[in-house]
Amino acid sequence: MANTLFDKIWDAHVVQKVEDGPTQLYIDRLYCHEVTSPQAFSGLRERGVKVFRPDHVYCMPDHNTPTHDQDKPIEDPISKTQVDTLAKNAADFGLTHFGMLDKRNGIIHVVGPERGLTLPGMTIVCGDSHTSTHGAMGAVAFGIGTSEVEMVLASQCILQSRPKTMRITIDGELGKGVTAKDMALYMMSKMTTSGATGYFVEYAGSAVRSLSMEGRLTLCNLSIEMGARGGMVAPDEVTFEYIKGREHAPQGVDWDKAVAHWKTLKSDEDAVFDKEVHYNAADIQPMITYGTNPGMGMGITEHIPAGDGSASFKKSLDYMGFQPGESLLGKKIDYVFLGACTNGRIEDFRAFASLVKGKKKADHVIAWLVPGSWMVDAQIREEGLDKVLEEAGFAIRQPGCSACLAMNDDKIPAGKYSVSTSNRNFEGRQGPGARTLLASPLVAAAAAVTGVITDPRELM
Repeated sequence: MANTLFDKIWDAHVVQKVEDGPTQLYIDRLYCHEVTSPQAFSGLRERGVKVFRPDHVYCMPDHNTPTHDQDKPIEDPISKTQVDTLAKNAADFGLTHFGMLDKRNGIIHVVGPERGLTLPGMTIVCGDSHTSTHGAMGAVAFGIGTSEVEMVLASQCILQSRPKTMRITIDGELGKGVTAKDMALYMMSKMTTSGATGYFVEYAGSAVRSLSMEGRLTLCNLSIEMGARGGMVAPDEVTFEYIKGREHAPQGVDWDKAVAHWKTLKSDEDAVFDKEVHYNAADIQPMITYGTNPGMGMGITEHIPAGDGSASFKKSLDYMGFQPGESLLGKKIDYVFLGACTNGRIEDFRAFASLVKGKKKADHVIAWLVPGSWMVDAQIREEGLDKVLEEAGFAIRQPGCSACLAMNDDKIPAGKYSVSTSNRNFEGRQGPGARTLLASPLVAAAAAVTGVITDPRELM
């Protein structure tokens, strides 16, 4: 029988099926951060249960970590409690913990792949919706709730109903200034934020194959914003090249065996998906969002659509201070955020730096450039990007989730416009009353140096 990539990985991890119920699925990797794990550990303590496979669990704080003065105590009491609690839980239960200022710390969805902890063919979960990021490596990765985190800690298994499968094929070549982020925002603008609900998505086609590992991680990161359970890309030479030699990657003979297995992880020629969707890469231009969900996006040269006449559409535009039919080009912005598990990788900093090189940050713009991990921070300095950015008037902050979500100090003030490389633009997501325009690192860079929304192709 012909199988999809998803089927192959899922079926290899089934422990048992419950009749007319969920599947008990074995989990290879549990990532734990400070926000969704405290109640799970409390539950274990109450039941007197140990962690079943401590060597399969990795903990690190990211949502609450400040992106400056990490060597000093955290000022916000709630953030401090959450970060301290994770450290204590990891110590009590004998789990690997990459704490603040540990050179292995960063955003969990950036660290997993770059340390070789995320590998093809794995099942990976975390109490965080953007766990879908890891699917870029050819893994089945999805976010879970806190009670499920407890279940995995206690048993290394989870009860899940099997999702349907969808393949999104993007063929052709991406145009100048078009990135993986634009591909994702384009798909969402076509499919809406509920277009993939109930599905696990495999991305295929020549435009997807041509993406770097960082690009694929960005694409899979945003799967959840279309309502998908997760997204994945079949592993290939790009994947193997990326993983080779990383800290937790197989070595020597084990490496050869692993690659031989990974090469079998692809959808069979005649595999049948529950749904197939096709796009042409040539139709995609640099994108920007104008509303309050990631599906409310458009090409940067387009005009805000008339919408469906619904109260929610009108409310969204009212919140943003925009009108149907309006162009966003030339609109003044206040903040720029480069970072998050969406665009906090080295390639994103290279792109941003390439556009601002030899230019100057607009005086009125506050820019937060936040590496996704200490490893990314080190790469930025090795490549001299820090000098390029500093000369253009930008400073690099310390790693963390930062201004992606208002759980730390990096909040956008009410009414201010933020061009953000993160993943969500909901009301108040970046701070109460903040107005978020999601975009790629190139669009963010163009806005940062001009002070207004600008088509990055004009500066390239």
